[in-house]
Amino acid sequence: MSEWNPPTFHPACFVNPRLSPAEETLDQAAPDVVDAAGFARAAAEITQWPGYRATPLVGLDGLARKLGVARIFYKDESGRFGLGAFKAVGGAYAVLRHLQEQLAKDGHGNVTAADLIAGKYHDRTSDITVCTATDGNHGKSVAWGARLFGCRAAIYLHAGVSPGREQAIAAFGAEMRRIDGNYDASVRACARDAAAHGWQVISDTTWEGYREIPRHVMHGYGVMMREVMAQLPAGEDITHVFIQAGVGGLPAAVAGYLWLELDALRPKIVVVEPEKAACHFASALAGHPVAVTGALDTLMAGLACGEVSPLAWRLLDKASFAFMTVPDTAAVFAMKTLARGIDSDPVLVGGEAGVGGLAGLVAAAGDATVRDALLLDANSRILVIGSEGATDPALYRELVGRSPEDVLAA
Repeated sequence: MSEWNPPTFHPACFVNPRLSPAEETLDQAAPDVVDAAGFARAAAEITQWPGYRATPLVGLDGLARKLGVARIFYKDESGRFGLGAFKAVGGAYAVLRHLQEQLAKDGHGNVTAADLIAGKYHDRTSDITVCTATDGNHGKSVAWGARLFGCRAAIYLHAGVSPGREQAIAAFGAEMRRIDGNYDASVRACARDAAAHGWQVISDTTWEGYREIPRHVMHGYGVMMREVMAQLPAGEDITHVFIQAGVGGLPAAVAGYLWLELDALRPKIVVVEPEKAACHFASALAGHPVAVTGALDTLMAGLACGEVSPLAWRLLDKASFAFMTVPDTAAVFAMKTLARGIDSDPVLVGGEAGVGGLAGLVAAAGDATVRDALLLDANSRILVIGSEGATDPALYRELVGRSPEDVLAA
């Protein structure tokens, strides 16, 4: 990448005909998915945890010039609580809420995170097991939250999760269970065992009769957007958000927060997926949730989900301006672009799933038809969530050609 010469990625793009009109409120369009009170409570809790600090919002002005847009703002989640990914504010927060609710049933009201961290209720919480299926980052967050707040965790991994990610989760003391099949098969195995053993599933996807914990997860993600709104330069607004999707919790949280915060002035939400695991794109085309089957063997393993979260879909179906897919090569190019630092941009380390939104932006900007469809022009100001760093350092080195440490040192 000695010169800026991006290949043509041929992204698929579908502009959403069901986008809610500007005057419609979130409560009218998609009630009971996320709400202001939930976001506020999550922020009040998470900002008091040991080690909390806002992650940086980085301007990529050099890349913006190359892409022919006004501004690009990259929310770098690689340093979140030392876990390397945004998921720390979702799964761990849901673990906390579950433990608080269980203790309230025992007559212990107003239990704080500090109480649990100090071990005040360890005799009770040590008998509680939480579990989840994961592509990597969500499971790490749940395992970390379980250790932080004093309960046990069982984490389910599907066949596509790398050994490096398994080791990173196991380091937090969780019981690891690997199964055959894809992510959706691991979700079903986790739910089956939880029912058999009396464990609590901490999932970022929903199903019939299971929705409050995924709502906690999404409300936890809102901490990122709270920070973004405080970090944007004075007088700057955002016209577009390119945001990657797995089951949909992250884009739903981002879209819901901005809808509540900005209402009719909210930016255009563009949901980006790997072309080999594009359940939101397929659902958008069909007008209702559609499952994508098969191996889902995308390099962007954290986005390798074949079924949308029904609750998140209710919001995204109304909040998304467009849906698009990109090949794995676009993610690798985005990783290398960040590692290089275009025209004096800061050098950044982004993982293969974490750069999905940026990959979508680069692909869209280089395709005249998609660029026009998304209304990208020289005045566009774009937010991208860099949702993970090098959560698998060995894979990062293989894809980028340098280790994360070497990239940052350079």
